Amino acid sequence: MKSERPLFAADAAPLTVAVLVMAETNLFSLAAAVDPMRAANRRAGRELFIWRYVSAEGGPVPLTAGFTIPTEALTDRTEADLLMLLAGFRLMEQATPALLARLRRLAPRLRGMAGIDGGSWFLALAGLLDGQAATVHWEDLESFAARFPAIETRADRYVISGRYITTGGAAPCLDMMLDLIGARWGMELALRVAGAFVYAPYQTGAQPQQSVPAARIARADPALGAAIALMEAGLEDPAPIADIAERIGLSQRRLEMLFADRLGTSPGRFFLDLRLDEARRLVTDTRLPLQEVALRTGFSGQVTFARAFRARFGMAASGLRRGAG
Repeated sequence: MKSERPLFAADAAPLTVAVLVMAETNLFSLAAAVDPMRAANRRAGRELFIWRYVSAEGGPVPLTAGFTIPTEALTDRTEADLLMLLAGFRLMEQATPALLARLRRLAPRLRGMAGIDGGSWFLALAGLLDGQAATVHWEDLESFAARFPAIETRADRYVISGRYITTGGAAPCLDMMLDLIGARWGMELALRVAGAFVYAPYQTGAQPQQSVPAARIARADPALGAAIALMEAGLEDPAPIADIAERIGLSQRRLEMLFADRLGTSPGRFFLDLRLDEARRLVTDTRLPLQEVALRTGFSGQVTFARAFRARFGMAASGLRRGAG
């Protein structure tokens, strides 16, 4: 078993990392995990991180960006302090019994395991997150919590729970990596790494995920951010725009002007697009009946839903599901 020294604590020693890349991982997640390590090594002038790419079987792994990354095979003898599991799509298909068993065997030999974006599902399916707190991408929070009642599912951007780390996506992974660098080698280095990316970290792990970055919008215009936050919270039971305006202390006309000036659209159109984008996710990523999809995104009638969906995406929801199957 690896030393019990926590990963997020001062430690001059280099950290060895096995980056487990699943097929159809998005490039942003991979870059958010790996580029901070590269930049930290360069800014420090020595190897603080030593990493290699692994996969379930070895060989080239396709990314969503359209190219492949060469990998070694993950084995029971893979040596690392930290295993970072990156995944995006086809999660259940790739979460084979053999891979999950290997993760369970490796866990006691590692100082930490991180699930990035869809990677949290693999750790959960392996039973490694039982009794821990964890997060996943905001689109999957509800289904993840229902599937794994032994896990304390949080809407946080990233969660550190004992030896396990989970992030809700690529951008939270970058903040988590800066947190790791700062904890081990000092905040000054973490800030220099952030500066290398011309990135100003401002969000902690405990901040909630949002489908639209209302927190950032709110800094420029608090009323606009508050309106978007109310819309995000009300996809299933959408409130009239007049009610939203009243709740944030504006007239409906003023709210309409605000959306037009800042976002180039009306609040009604913006809210409808939020609901339809969520409907599209449910159509492609779940097997929920289309009537249930309509209800979960605030459409009381199947005909109204079908018409709005086709107008937004140029095809019927049923056709999109067949194409994604």
